[in-house]
Amino acid sequence: MAPVAAPAHPIPRLAARAAKERLKGFPVLTITGPRQSGKTTLARLLRPKAPYFSLEDPDTRAFALEDPRGFLRQCEDGAILDEVQRAPALLSYLQGVVDARRQMGRFILTGSSQFDLLAAVTQSLAGRSALLTLLPFSLGELQAAGRAPGSVAQLLYQGLFPPVHDRPVSPAVWLQDYVATYVERDVRGLLGIKDSAAFMRFVQLCAGRIGQLLNLSGLAADAGISRVTAQSWLSVLQASHLVFLVPPWSSNISKRLIKSPKLYFCDAGLAASLLGVREPGHLSAHPQRGLLFENWAMTELLKAQTNRGIRPSLYFLRDKQGHELDALIETAPRRLHGVEIKSGETVSSDWFAGLDYWREQLPRGVTFTPWLVYGGGSAQKREKAQVLPWAGLESLLAQLHG
Repeated sequence: MAPVAAPAHPIPRLAARAAKERLKGFPVLTITGPRQSGKTTLARLLRPKAPYFSLEDPDTRAFALEDPRGFLRQCEDGAILDEVQRAPALLSYLQGVVDARRQMGRFILTGSSQFDLLAAVTQSLAGRSALLTLLPFSLGELQAAGRAPGSVAQLLYQGLFPPVHDRPVSPAVWLQDYVATYVERDVRGLLGIKDSAAFMRFVQLCAGRIGQLLNLSGLAADAGISRVTAQSWLSVLQASHLVFLVPPWSSNISKRLIKSPKLYFCDAGLAASLLGVREPGHLSAHPQRGLLFENWAMTELLKAQTNRGIRPSLYFLRDKQGHELDALIETAPRRLHGVEIKSGETVSSDWFAGLDYWREQLPRGVTFTPWLVYGGGSAQKREKAQVLPWAGLESLLAQLHG
């Protein structure tokens, strides 16, 4: 089984540092994330000389499932096992191999579905495997490599999946194929869904609800399915890292807060593709442009945590009177950073209303640092908040997680 070569000049990943730290203290590192987020490339860069086996390959998978001991015998010095959720039973045998020689950093596992993978890792490799989530590129990673989109429209149209930036391919074509190949085939296959049209309608309806409070009953009704089915399908989209939910922050003012989470996609470009965006110009007057921009900013805040191996602590605030704050990040007990996200290019005074309101409502003793991220091009140090252009988000992320 010949190894698959990594790209000659891959864009450096911020998650590499956290991955290397975990390889020093655990025999196994398990990297999860959506399909095509760069998991295999990162694994090959971390262990360039390790044997590589993809469980997507039918022959390799058959060998691993029919003769797991024989398969692992060729991995005595460690290996990279790609898409290992395709053979979760293998992990029970891997436990014995790891325990026989407690060498750190011996195996790297990757998987794009948390459904079976994390259950198997938790059961068979508890205490032996570190976990790391790898999402598509952050804007900062592309900026460091000199490959960042030059405008908000280009950013939201392209998205941040690595192949869109590593290959000479049309983003519209690649994202359309991604939906057909991975969303429709893989994700639908996890549930054994026969009505592919109903499932894709559900996924598109989810894309139309980014940045909104999750109303599962309404989503189910619009998709023509039961609430139970909608919950099941949404859970699989979450497990496949295609969507994520941001919960409301809870505190002693919680009686006045909305309880429902907000829905976002792992990549704004993927959501835009599902909404029919086929070129950057479509975004100039698109009704979802502001929410797509918010989706992008929320993924950047999430990646800043997952890339450092930090358990996500990303929230929002909204009360029953409609006072809202797009993002709230808890960096330490009673230390909060509030972020308002606006896609417009000119700062408006009313953009600070949410920050002003919640600054006064938060409990005493809480340190609150206000930020505003917008679609313009210049940073401003205002009394009410630090204002950052979309391309300058890294200064906020550095202060959040250092």
